[in-house]
Amino acid sequence: MSAISLSVASDVIDAATAKAGEIAQPMNIAVVDDGGHLVAFVRMDGAIKASIDISIRKARTSILMNAPTSALMPLVQPGAELYGLEQTSGGMVIFGGGIPLTVDGVVIGAIGVSAGSVEQDVSVAEAGAAAL
Repeated sequence: MSAISLSVASDVIDAATAKAGEIAQPMNIAVVDDGGHLVAFVRMDGAIKASIDISIRKARTSILMNAPTSALMPLVQPGAELYGLEQTSGGMVIFGGGIPLTVDGVVIGAIGVSAGSVEQDVSVAEAGAAAL
């Protein structure tokens, strides 16, 4: 598998939604394919609307950088190697909640989660990624 299917993306969304319900934090959850294009999205009842775009951008940033978005924060600080990165590619998100989705060592897409604290976003994204 080289790109995520809708069926697999739905499984990822379902697992992430279950985790968000478990922690009682409504979330926006996006799954993109290996090119950064949206495959599946859900806004849980009560999730803040500002996080719709953020969740999609977290997923897209993760696939473009082939890394969890949480790994980017130290690299984009003033004076750091990638300072200003978040201003590229239409606006990247450089804090936690975006995670590449990998099957058999191949990145097939990414999940992006937003609407809680960064820790909550990461936890829900990890639950979605674990569905693979």
